[in-house]
Amino acid sequence: MRIHAIAAALLLGGALAAQAADRDAHLHPGELLSSDAGYRAAWQQLVQEEQRLPDWLMNLSGPSTPMQAEESASDRFLVGQLCEAHNCFNQRLYLAFDWDKDNAYALYVQVPENLPEDRAPSEHASLRWLGEPDEEVRRLLEEQLRKDPNWF
Repeated sequence: MRIHAIAAALLLGGALAAQAADRDAHLHPGELLSSDAGYRAAWQQLVQEEQRLPDWLMNLSGPSTPMQAEESASDRFLVGQLCEAHNCFNQRLYLAFDWDKDNAYALYVQVPENLPEDRAPSEHASLRWLGEPDEEVRRLLEEQLRKDPNWF
């Protein structure tokens, strides 16, 4: 009987964690950090291991889209994007938090200033991976980048 109670408690705890993460899927990246210590700790761990990041990126304080729940082959993530205020075309960030809030990953995209309109940003941008994402997370973030209408 006791084993059944433990199993039920574990299932309920997992369901409550999933509901909380689903709820977080509607927040913007900056709101996510201010609303949950787990996300904040994961992001702080990521940025403290990196060098020379702009303030808007470190604080997730630019224009953004709401976070969305995405599934990869083996895990679930909250993904979103934001950019530097007044410079969204040239400075973008695509980020992902794993479902258990232990890790954050990001793709920092920089497009050169004054790129002629006939030049594809995808051919001239620099891409910087943050947080040591594995191939699965890289594919997930690259997919988010390819969905951007300003990326061709």
